[in-house]
Amino acid sequence: MSNSKRRIETDVMKLLMSDHEVELVDDNMQEFHVKFLGPRGTPYERGVWRLHVELPDNYPYKSPSIGFVNKIFHPNIDAASGSICLDVINSTWSPLYDLINIVEWMIPGLLKEPNGSDPLNNEAATLQLKNPKMYEEKIQEYIDKYATSEKYDQQFGSSGGIPDDDYEDEYGDDENATDGVEYAEEEDELSEIEFDYEEEDVEISDSDLLD
Repeated sequence: MSNSKRRIETDVMKLLMSDHEVELVDDNMQEFHVKFLGPRGTPYERGVWRLHVELPDNYPYKSPSIGFVNKIFHPNIDAASGSICLDVINSTWSPLYDLINIVEWMIPGLLKEPNGSDPLNNEAATLQLKNPKMYEEKIQEYIDKYATSEKYDQQFGSSGGIPDDDYEDEYGDDENATDGVEYAEEEDELSEIEFDYEEEDVEISDSDLLD
């Protein structure tokens, strides 16, 4: 088995074994959907989105393709296609990153700190920079129209929806809350899979999350 195939299996298994809701497309580990909750403490926290992920054959040496399936209002996310403008999953991608990094750090970080100076959605960027109140109102409008828990279940189905009233229960109390996602516990090593590369710790600074 090639290094890329081993790494794909390892990263996808880590995601499947985490608290995230993951649905493989035709049992293919290189294409799947992830249920993504808006980060707590941001205008997106009521939202529930579906991420579409495709892993290239030479992953992790080439970055994954990731986009939002249901619509979201954000300066760095194309409203029509769901494409994401984020350097760490594009031009500055490193094989040291993995899928957990993307779902739990990179995308939540982008929603927390949008970069209005390099937009994919000009309307969102303009409102964010010039009229923050209207910007947040537009985010809520998109959530109500496209990304409530009920809308998500109607469009995609769910193994367990998260009603808006139960959002706090899903994340626990304030003392133990994370930034809008359930962070995965460290999993035991997958003994069946051996790596041909040296594991290194990855530190992601706030500046890495911005374009």
